Amino acid sequence: MGLFSFFTKEKKDDLEKGLEKTKEGFFSRIAKVFTGKSKIDDEALDNLEEALIASDVGVATTSKIIKRIEARAAKDKFSNEQEMYALIQDEIAALLAENKNTDTENFDTPEGKKPYVIMVVGVNGAGKTTTIGKLSHQFKQAGKQVLLGAADTFRAAAIDQLDVWAKRAGVEIVKTKMGADPAAVAFTTLEKAVTNNADVVIIDTAGRLHNRVDLMNELSKIRRVMQKVIPDAPHEVLLVLDGSTGQNAIEQAKQFTAATQVTALAITKLDGTAKGGVVLGITDQFKIPVKYIGVGEAIDKLQVFNRKLFVESLFKQ
Repeated sequence: MGLFSFFTKEKKDDLEKGLEKTKEGFFSRIAKVFTGKSKIDDEALDNLEEALIASDVGVATTSKIIKRIEARAAKDKFSNEQEMYALIQDEIAALLAENKNTDTENFDTPEGKKPYVIMVVGVNGAGKTTTIGKLSHQFKQAGKQVLLGAADTFRAAAIDQLDVWAKRAGVEIVKTKMGADPAAVAFTTLEKAVTNNADVVIIDTAGRLHNRVDLMNELSKIRRVMQKVIPDAPHEVLLVLDGSTGQNAIEQAKQFTAATQVTALAITKLDGTAKGGVVLGITDQFKIPVKYIGVGEAIDKLQVFNRKLFVESLFKQ
């Protein structure tokens, strides 16, 4: 049985198509480094470093990858380009594994956590509400009862947009008017979830990058109020980042990880960008696993992040 045989061909194709622009830039740069090479020398390492940085991997993560490859190259012998590609692929996959990225494909929730409460954070425009809609669809397809809470009451458009996605995914939503207390919406949502025996609750939050203290206070209040209903809620704090913004996504991650305890990342819009290398930099810099990636606009184009398949897709020739 192959390593990725439990992935459907459709999901593999979606991932490869979604990463096509990133692959064109990422792999083509690396291929130029090793064309005609029979060993990894100082020149190759320098060129590889430039290629990784140009692919939005980030300076710190690039340096770490280069050191690991340099150490391997010092003790291993290589006879062709394919062996060198395999080395880089292995080291990148290993780096992702160290940062708790997994090899699953299933939209599962932990046993004993019902309802499983996810609080979603991120700036406006990153694809936060869209990700919630797609995630709701995937959970429902997995046979779970899902309830959404429209706690981004700062903008009427945010409530309306989430309502549209709830209808599209075929899940229930708790909503109120613009300007209402976000924590009150979260409280009501969790009460309804417990009463109705829901499996998953997803709480949307305001997507503005306002003063960090205000952001921290608002998110902390939502957390405290939810814990009056479910003491260990939220079970997951999911930060949604726009992969097409490259290094700007890292700055957003800095803001939100400073404001709340982020436990997982969703990287969106990877299908429209050549900056997918930022996935490596973000998870490495913040030591937070990427849990979901968006590889297309359709409702079913959100995938659970699989580190090995992700790296394999980048290097597939």
